[in-house]
Amino acid sequence: MDCLAIEPAVAWLPVLSAGQIRDCVRDRLRLLSRVDAGHLTVSRCCACLTWSCDLCTKLEQRLWARLSVSAGGFTLETVENVCGFGDLAAGDMLGLAGSLLDESVLVREPFQDAMRYRMLESVRGVGGSEDCGGTVGAGGCVMPSTGRVPIGNLPVELNSFVGRRQELDEIRRLLADARLLTLTGVGGTGKTRLALRVAGHVRRAFSDGVWFVDLTELRNPGLPSWEVSDPDVLAHLVAVALEVHKPGGRPPMRQLTDYLTERQTLLVLDNAEHLLPACALLAAALLRTCPRLRILATSRQSLGAEGEVTFAVTPLPIPRADLADLERCESVTLFTARARCVEPGFTLTADNRAAVAGLCQRLDGLPLAIELAASRVRVLTPQQILDRLSGRFAVLGQGARNAPARQQTLRACVDWSFELCDKPERLLWARLTVFVGGFEIDAAEGVCADEELPADDLLDLLAGLMEKSILVRDDPRDGKAVTARYRMLETIRDYGQEQLGEAGQDTMLRRRHRDWCEQLLARARAEWAGDQQPYWMARLRLEHPNLRAAIEFCLAEPGHAETAMRLAVTLPGLYWRSRGLFGEGRRWLDRALEKAVAPTALRARALLVNSHLAFAQGDADAGRRLLDQGEDLTRHLGCLVELAYADYIRGVGALYADDLPVAVESLGRARTVLSGLPDRDTHLYLMVLSSFCIAAGLADDQDRAVAAQQEMLAIVESRSASFHRSIALWAGGLLAWRQGDLQQATAQVVQALRLKQAWAHHDRYTTAQCLEVLAWVTADEKRHRRAAGLLGAAGALWTEIGTPITSYLHLVGHHDACERQLRAALGDDAFTDAVHYGRTLSYEDILAYAFEEPRHSTPAPGEEAAIRLTRRERQVAALVTQGLSNRQIAAELVISQRTAESHVEHILTKLGVTSRNQVAAWIRAQDLDSQRP
Repeated sequence: MDCLAIEPAVAWLPVLSAGQIRDCVRDRLRLLSRVDAGHLTVSRCCACLTWSCDLCTKLEQRLWARLSVSAGGFTLETVENVCGFGDLAAGDMLGLAGSLLDESVLVREPFQDAMRYRMLESVRGVGGSEDCGGTVGAGGCVMPSTGRVPIGNLPVELNSFVGRRQELDEIRRLLADARLLTLTGVGGTGKTRLALRVAGHVRRAFSDGVWFVDLTELRNPGLPSWEVSDPDVLAHLVAVALEVHKPGGRPPMRQLTDYLTERQTLLVLDNAEHLLPACALLAAALLRTCPRLRILATSRQSLGAEGEVTFAVTPLPIPRADLADLERCESVTLFTARARCVEPGFTLTADNRAAVAGLCQRLDGLPLAIELAASRVRVLTPQQILDRLSGRFAVLGQGARNAPARQQTLRACVDWSFELCDKPERLLWARLTVFVGGFEIDAAEGVCADEELPADDLLDLLAGLMEKSILVRDDPRDGKAVTARYRMLETIRDYGQEQLGEAGQDTMLRRRHRDWCEQLLARARAEWAGDQQPYWMARLRLEHPNLRAAIEFCLAEPGHAETAMRLAVTLPGLYWRSRGLFGEGRRWLDRALEKAVAPTALRARALLVNSHLAFAQGDADAGRRLLDQGEDLTRHLGCLVELAYADYIRGVGALYADDLPVAVESLGRARTVLSGLPDRDTHLYLMVLSSFCIAAGLADDQDRAVAAQQEMLAIVESRSASFHRSIALWAGGLLAWRQGDLQQATAQVVQALRLKQAWAHHDRYTTAQCLEVLAWVTADEKRHRRAAGLLGAAGALWTEIGTPITSYLHLVGHHDACERQLRAALGDDAFTDAVHYGRTLSYEDILAYAFEEPRHSTPAPGEEAAIRLTRRERQVAALVTQGLSNRQIAAELVISQRTAESHVEHILTKLGVTSRNQVAAWIRAQDLDSQRP
């Protein structure tokens, strides 16, 4: 018997042990140089081939078995059709075939078509243990016998299926336990496609077939509602689909139950939302009498049947704001795949990346909308499509002509959902569109309720819209939400806005929305300096899109600029500061001040708040100009509190400019005025105390600085104002560092950061200040690498805020001195690497790093790859970092160049990167992470 024709692992048997060869095969090593077929006996080959089969995975063995009945050749492209397993995609099947080729189970035909392959005679018998029940067709292809052909009527997929691996696994798991599983979700999320994919994967588990029933056939306006909802009408449609209906015989329901009683069948009921009562009755009747039957339904609303399990199908993930891992984002992958259907040369480029990401974000990852947008690539660029999305129903107007009518246009898809709602639900849908970014039930009651929609009915109506997938719950991922929050997809919201405009209620609802925002801010301001501070900071963060919309509406509405000014001024200053929104606050106030010019106390306050934001942003010239205007108007009006506020801002501006004498004098004057008022603004007084403490401490007036901090701590502890307490602790840490008490400095700064960790929101500004001081303390402790990492983390937050540390001259001198100290101790390269490490941390991981704890956040793509990379892949990655080519890596590890290339591709995929330089950067970051003190 002629031995293996190309590089079989068994040729190494005389030289290596079985264990060594097993390791070689697992690494896909091509051991060409030792092949000497003439020295292997038939018996040795047979023994080794049996062992080689054992090396293969279960799936590889199954494919081996099915191919073994072929006497001729075949192409890899036909493997999935010939030997497809229901639980594998075509790409996975070809991957298995490639593995068998690597292991020399398959051989490429050298004298025939270059793309044809055959199975070696020497291995055919080893793998033929599985009963394939197949025959050899034309060209040597294996054809399943009649008994093994999957029974059913599943439609064939006409284009590629993108993503959803996690959903597929979860649905298959649920279907293994549940006899009635309903996939729910808003129109266009891909429920039908997902159900068909799952059904195709599990079809071999149902010996009597998987049957698909499209219920849109019963959406006939000419039929009376009672007839459409009759379970017998539905049973008739199902019986026809299963090919068991006999005209003139028994009732359709009886025919179905008799046929399915002993059969192992999966029934897929698609688009059941308009037939809920009938579907629920049919499902209950069939499942009670047919113990081996399972039903998989798709609907925009659950059936409401006993024993039903629901799975919510959500839109595809959308790109991150920083466009990281864009090629791996499923919504982008879908857009790219469908765009290539109409424009084969389409690909992501540096010019269109941002536009494609923006499209997927604006379309909420909704598959139908993305596919319709991609179909426009034939005539428009992605940026042009994005620019036209304000009229999305016109731009996304025509899809594939062979698609169901409800999916040919975006409007038809949403029309279907609108028709499912009753009149009060439609009205509430339209009114809720005034909210941007989500809302809570108190907001819906405050804005939408009136005589047409009584407040007492609102909860049931909200529940109805939730059940129909018009609204989705949008609670925080951490599971700490006390109150449920809801939102609409933008496509659903745009449709509702059209309905609101047609009803003539748009302006009325926007004014209600504005009034509600003003009331919300008044409550927040009144409760700000107390134990409700964490709640209000978190709530305002969530409501920020609504506040923006209200201010924008006021600025666009003639005569309402003062209301916009009041909204911007009422928003607590700490909110702008904590979120690093100085620029946004200034823009709103600039526009309001330009429109509302009357010399009122409100205008004076707006000028002073705007001045404060300008100083905080590092724009000292604008800060002084606005301060002078505001102070002049305040003196003219004679308001004592506003004059104290002006002194506070002047002191803060001087502090940021490192003019400590002016800062101490102005802040001291503001402190004196406010301390003598019985009804003082507690929030303002606390901010005056914190700034005075810092200015006095940096001016070496330690006694007055410590006294101010102690007074501030006493007030915040009596009021449980944790935000202000964190500021006081940071100031105390700075004072302790200036006095050389490194232990006390660390303790106070870490306490301040612990308070930030406990909050539901992220206070970048104070956190950055704390990290700066902690870095200075750590540098003085001679822990240089860690101090550099802390500087990097602080730098990342300063960048995110949009204000560099250089804007704060009272801090920048200490920052620069620390940097010089660390560069001298570490050297430029080590310092740069450590800073880079700190800059790459997430906010949660920054806090963990500050506390010297393990990283807490879920790793971003690639960050957990150190666990997933195999030993060999880690070796290859290390050599890539050294700058070796694939050929050099192959020589270093004694593997083939093709194997080296394969390892590099696997590493790039696992890390979610696209270049060897990125692999090297990741390896260096891992090394640095392992060296953390």
